[in-house]
Amino acid sequence: MKYTEKISNQLNELLIKNIDAEKGYKNAAKNVDIHTLKQFFERMSTERGEFAKELKKEILRYGEEPKDSGSFKGLVHRNWMTLKSTFSSNDEEAIIEEVLRGEEKSLEAYFNILRERNLLASIDALLFKQKNAIQATINSMKTHEELVS
Repeated sequence: MKYTEKISNQLNELLIKNIDAEKGYKNAAKNVDIHTLKQFFERMSTERGEFAKELKKEILRYGEEPKDSGSFKGLVHRNWMTLKSTFSSNDEEAIIEEVLRGEEKSLEAYFNILRERNLLASIDALLFKQKNAIQATINSMKTHEELVS
C-alpha cells in the first residue's frame, strides 16, 4: 500500500467519524428539551460537518476518493442513543453520556493518526486543531453532564 493511500485511508476513517458525529449531534439536539443543550448540540453538529469538509479536501489532495457516508456503527450508536433516552428517567444525562462515549472514540482515532511521524504539515496542523476542538467539546460535555445530573 502506498503511503498516500495509507494516509488517505486513515483520513477517510476520521471523515466517517465526523459524518457520524454530525448526524449524532443532530439526533441529540432533537432529543433534548434544555434549550442551551440543544443549541450546543446544533453547534457541534455544524462544527463536525466543517471538519468533514476539511478532511474531504485533504483526501482529494492526496488523489484519493473521500467516503461520503457514515458508518453502520455510527447508525447503531445514534439508534442506541435514541432508545436509551426513550427509556431513561433523565434523557439529557443519558444522551450526554452517549455523546461523550462517541467523542472519546473520535479523540482516540485522532491520537492514532497523529502518531504518524511523516504527515504533511498541513494535515498535521488540521488534525491537531480538530483534535483540540474535540477535547474541548468533551470538557464542555462533562460540565453539561454535571449540570443535568
